[in-house]
Amino acid sequence: MAEHSKVKVYQEVLSEIRAFIDRHHLSPGDRLPSERELADQLSAGRSSVREALRAIELLGLIETRQGEGTFLRSYRPYHTVEVLSSFILRESKTRDELIQVKQLLEREGAQMAIGRLTESDFEYLKGLYEQYDQERDFHFEFFLRIFSVIENHLLLKIWQLVEEFSRTVHKIKYSSPIYKELIQALKDKQHYRIQPLMLHLYQESSAITESEG
Repeated sequence: MAEHSKVKVYQEVLSEIRAFIDRHHLSPGDRLPSERELADQLSAGRSSVREALRAIELLGLIETRQGEGTFLRSYRPYHTVEVLSSFILRESKTRDELIQVKQLLEREGAQMAIGRLTESDFEYLKGLYEQYDQERDFHFEFFLRIFSVIENHLLLKIWQLVEEFSRTVHKIKYSSPIYKELIQALKDKQHYRIQPLMLHLYQESSAITESEG
């Protein structure tokens, strides 16, 4: 079977499972259609459906019980990220590219947030900074607020996924004083300061990470 055909089967199986869950208001623990039922509904070979279900099971979305069938599981995003990262993040080049994408998203996100942040947002960010703790995931909380005010749900989800992937391969500690300058630049709507400050933040974090390694 051609590669694009296999991908199409996976997509159709995913769509069918999602539609089945929606139609029947299923919850974790409820039973899904059998391989034969899915194959009939999709007009696909059972072997193709089986492969697709195995891929979905690998992500932790479903589980197969011997002699009982296939059942819906609770979605665990951290488990999904962990599983996927073990496959796609093995090469050092891919890990480096991941950090580049993460930084690109965050720099653009900071620019887009200018003019959208309210006084309440600035109070929140200021409070985060004043309670800064290296053991706390400050950077994630800071940029979660930044991306949330942009009101682009897809961009937020992409950043969250990239951020989760990056945590599986990089343990980064950021330089806290730069955040204070970044908050002020955002408040003063100084677009020209965002890029230099963000680059400075990443440069400082890289130096800290390397020295610890």
